[in-house]
Amino acid sequence: MSVLEKINSEELIALEDQHGAHNYHPLPVVLSKGKGVYVWDVEGKKYYDFLSAYSAVNQGHCHPKIVNALMEQAQTLTLTSRAFYNDKLGKYEKFITDLFGFDKVLPMNTGAEAVETALKICRKWAYEKKGIDEHQAVIVVCENNFHGRTTTIISFSNDENARKNFGPYTEGFIKIPYDDIEALKNVLENNKNIAGFLVEPIQGEAGVYVPSDEFVAKAKALCKQNNVLFIADEVQTGIARTGSLLAVCGNCNCENNCERNPQTYVKPDLLILGKAISGGVYPVSAVLADNAVMNVIKPGQHGSTFGGNPLAAAVATAALEVIQEENLIQNARSLGKLFRSELNKYIQNSTIVSLVRGKGLLNAIVINDSEDSSTAWDICMKLAENGLLAKPTHGNIIRFAPPLVMNEEQLLDCVSIIIKTLKEFER
Repeated sequence: MSVLEKINSEELIALEDQHGAHNYHPLPVVLSKGKGVYVWDVEGKKYYDFLSAYSAVNQGHCHPKIVNALMEQAQTLTLTSRAFYNDKLGKYEKFITDLFGFDKVLPMNTGAEAVETALKICRKWAYEKKGIDEHQAVIVVCENNFHGRTTTIISFSNDENARKNFGPYTEGFIKIPYDDIEALKNVLENNKNIAGFLVEPIQGEAGVYVPSDEFVAKAKALCKQNNVLFIADEVQTGIARTGSLLAVCGNCNCENNCERNPQTYVKPDLLILGKAISGGVYPVSAVLADNAVMNVIKPGQHGSTFGGNPLAAAVATAALEVIQEENLIQNARSLGKLFRSELNKYIQNSTIVSLVRGKGLLNAIVINDSEDSSTAWDICMKLAENGLLAKPTHGNIIRFAPPLVMNEEQLLDCVSIIIKTLKEFER
């Protein structure tokens, strides 16, 4: 069979099943085209995308500015490795550090790579700056976290499906309950070897768990008080998704560039970014920190052949500019409020949905059924049939995260589709 031969969805799914590792369980929809908030399958059916590639496509599918940056740079210079300088990286590094308010950035490719990078920086800082004895540094994490699936990261995961039969596990981590300031205070005050606290400002994969309003600020204050690095994983929550440039910005109301309001903004010691930093066009991630932390890394101690390549630098710069130019922070904030308001009206009399929660355009509904039931999956199958793509997480939770370029008319159309679908499952 020629690779150019046009074949249908069923045949394409069979090809993946036969020749690809079974490490995902996708909805049986085969996509071949995307534009803005829409995607199309190989048969030509049009859908609203309500997952945005797990928030990687905040700027919408195939955004012309980002795609043009990719095409122009791809025809000029794609990769030099870091054995040499290139003419894009320094400009990008200045742009991103200015935008987020840090001294330095260490560029990588994927979110998991960026998390691993932050962990290494944190440990090295602990030994060389804080004075912890080598091999004794401990990093505090939260239960039900999701920071990736590398061996080190799954070592402190609660997800047994991701952990089982992948040991032995990496040591040096302590888990505490999420959104539990007293637990954090207790562990920081009773262990002199704590190097850092790694946390998601909103736990996305766990079901869009939004912590109490003061959790992030209080956690950062405790870290500062105990000379511990506050590490914010904003791979999924960053880049305007929650109605702020970063989720750690809190309930900011900046109308143009992020002003990092000192009354709401909590500056991490290490900031981890990925996904939408490139608008879903190319794998790009980053760890940002000030000199006092980042300067512990010396030549040869960490790196990546592709990290910081000129193609990534051009794409990420364009993707971040789109966030500013198209006011996507404000759009996510206002449409998110509208979405939750409309869904809350419906669930007041619903037997199938018990809760809607979220921030900005990162939201979820909790299905009134057990985690091991198929109800959420069945609802997502029916949503796809009705023209909207979403995916369950943790069994009975459905995450809704459309591209931030969505307008109010489109959002209300999507709400109608969701409500129409839910009505089919009411008991």
